[in-house]
Amino acid sequence: MKRKNIAGMSIRGGRRDNFYLCLFEYYDETDRWFLGSLLPVKDEDEGEIEGDDVIRKWATKYELQELVVDTPLSFPACEKCALACPGAKRCPEVAIREVKRKIDMLLLDDQRLMESDPKNYERERNDDDLIDFSKNILSKSSHEHILSRSFKRRLRKGFLPYWNRPIDFWVWLFYYDVLLKTFNLSYDSFGSTSLMLISRFNYLRRHFPEALKLYEGNTYLTLIELLRSKVVTRTQLHALLDLDNAPAARLDIIKSIETHFNLFIYDHDLELLVKDIRAFDSFLLALTGKRLHVGKVRELPAWSNPSETNFTVPIF
Repeated sequence: MKRKNIAGMSIRGGRRDNFYLCLFEYYDETDRWFLGSLLPVKDEDEGEIEGDDVIRKWATKYELQELVVDTPLSFPACEKCALACPGAKRCPEVAIREVKRKIDMLLLDDQRLMESDPKNYERERNDDDLIDFSKNILSKSSHEHILSRSFKRRLRKGFLPYWNRPIDFWVWLFYYDVLLKTFNLSYDSFGSTSLMLISRFNYLRRHFPEALKLYEGNTYLTLIELLRSKVVTRTQLHALLDLDNAPAARLDIIKSIETHFNLFIYDHDLELLVKDIRAFDSFLLALTGKRLHVGKVRELPAWSNPSETNFTVPIF
């Protein structure tokens, strides 16, 4: 029986928090996926084996080939640039120039719309600002006109080559408004990830097997795509933000995923996924890897440097 293994690992959290490795196993004879392993790891283990050795042994044991993580796998253009810097506005990096050009065009088109019919523009703008739970928040991507006030503010703040990656702009184009309305957050590669976590991961990856292929995922984008496909509900996603209701919401989401995607989860693993948000995040990253395995991921434009970031957003 042939077996395919894909895992997710979320390392977000405090310095002393456990993080988890979540392994999905696929058996082609039965055409079914199993949650095969959910391993908690500490940086400072009390036993004889350190956390980084645990990961290497675990990856080797399961012959792991692909791992999806929620930390940046690439850095902003300035990190690898050796030029005498001409300034952020005059950055010669091709991808950065393309992003800045696209931002200018979006703002220019929005200005033209406003000037051509100010009353209708303001009416649509006010309608966009209304908080209406029944409104389909996925009906329009952020870059489609008219631009929301919050998205325009984001664009006007600019794109910083020492802080942002082109993939950030791609996420803003398609997810900025829905991230804000659903989770009250905006995506930013390094604003959302502490330098401590990046250093922690860069240390850990030096202990991974050489053949292990790494991909970058994002749990919030995975949840939004699950919402788009009606696997989860907006009510469930909002409940994730409430400490009292989050465990029940995680249980409902996991059960729905289990049903929709032919996935089997043992009861003891289910209990841990419901109780611990970091285990749940690793589960979502493993689900992202599962979709990657069947080629169900969003295609990224060349200017976002997909081969460098290995950024992955699933399609359900």
